[in-house]
Amino acid sequence: MNTLHTQLLIIGGGPGGYVAAIRAGQAGLKTVLVEAQALGGTCLNVGCIPSKALLHAAEQFETATHAAAEGGNALGIRVQSPVLDLAKTMVWKDGIVAKLTGGVAHLVKKQKVEVLAATARIVDGKTVIATAADGSQTKISCDHLLLATGSTPVQIPGLPFGGDILSSTEALALTAVPAHLAVVGGGYIGLELGTAYAKLGAKVTVVEAQDRVLPAYDAELVKPVVKSLARLGITVLTGAKAQGFANGQLTVQLADDATQTVQADKVLVAVGRKTMTEGLNLEALQLTMGPGHSVVVDAQCKTSMTGVYAIGDLTGEPMLAHRAMAQGEVAVDAIAGKKVAFQPQVIPAVCFTDPEVVVVGLSPEQAKAQGIAVKTASFPFAGNGRAMTLEAGLDGFIRVVAREDNHRILGWQAVGTGVSELCSTFAHSIEMNERLEDVAHIIHAHPTLGEVVQEAAHKGLGRALHG
Repeated sequence: MNTLHTQLLIIGGGPGGYVAAIRAGQAGLKTVLVEAQALGGTCLNVGCIPSKALLHAAEQFETATHAAAEGGNALGIRVQSPVLDLAKTMVWKDGIVAKLTGGVAHLVKKQKVEVLAATARIVDGKTVIATAADGSQTKISCDHLLLATGSTPVQIPGLPFGGDILSSTEALALTAVPAHLAVVGGGYIGLELGTAYAKLGAKVTVVEAQDRVLPAYDAELVKPVVKSLARLGITVLTGAKAQGFANGQLTVQLADDATQTVQADKVLVAVGRKTMTEGLNLEALQLTMGPGHSVVVDAQCKTSMTGVYAIGDLTGEPMLAHRAMAQGEVAVDAIAGKKVAFQPQVIPAVCFTDPEVVVVGLSPEQAKAQGIAVKTASFPFAGNGRAMTLEAGLDGFIRVVAREDNHRILGWQAVGTGVSELCSTFAHSIEMNERLEDVAHIIHAHPTLGEVVQEAAHKGLGRALHG
């Protein structure tokens, strides 16, 4: 068995782990990163990036299909019926993934981080055994251990992954568009992939146990998404629970306890994610644990064991790549002796549905629950010139939530085409403690979707200019 010693040992090369490795290299820390798969984790390899690539391809195909079916669109563009080469689409998608994961590997190497392609098993807080695919092992001792193992899709009874029952990973690598796709779970993952395959030609049925899709989001924000699902011909069964799958039929128990069968060539199970600890021997550390087998950490991402840190999905909700990245920076800076803390006021959440949904900070209901008197204002994209030129869905809007007494902004919610690109603006305004007056008086370029941000602030002050 090979042996080596390092100052920092990172287990997991996802967004949190690889960012931590880069920051550690910049800080001059001798660092070893253990990851069995390509660097980038779920996000770059089988999650965020490939799913957005598939969504873009699906959007292009649907646009062409719609134009062909109607003999031309409102822009005067006429096309013949498009033909989808899904294999070529997947090659394009995989090319993007390869370019990004290769870029991450280069950045990590540039910082002189040693990467071991292996799985890790913890011996104690200072020792890990890394096992490569060929069975060779390396015993690694370290001064500091950083856990960044991420998460994995949740399975449900009666629908184990395998064959025609897919997790999001398999759904991103299909070789043919299924004629009928059943999606179990009406959260953002299920709706993103369900929408993509509907646009590619599949007949899609969504089965959601709660009383509406995207149940974690404001009902008003979800209305345009529900309208779009109907436009795409997607059937939505709410208050329904999937029971089992056999002979091309998904059995569903409805709210009134009646059962219904849904025809399906493939079943995508997207009911959430859980922390990834299998084979890690995490119990050897006897760490303080939180909900859902998450690891409890403090503001510097320290666990209850001295010298052991944890970041990302392993530390619980929200399981978002950008949260993991930020925690990775904080953890390494703390190890390097800097006075830092992971104390963000907000962490943006984005659903890449059609249309997109963005939530940053407090909703009106959340502010009320905290006893904060607020004023809210919404402005529609129907009054925005750029939205019209983009043929964006004009039933979307941006809402701002601000304190009633001093107008300090506490939250933003948005639904509409391209609103994901506005979430940084939203987060910035809250982190910088901006008031409605600050946003209203900043000159926003015309014509842009960002003008609606300004208009919402103006409206909150009772003086909207264009509505």
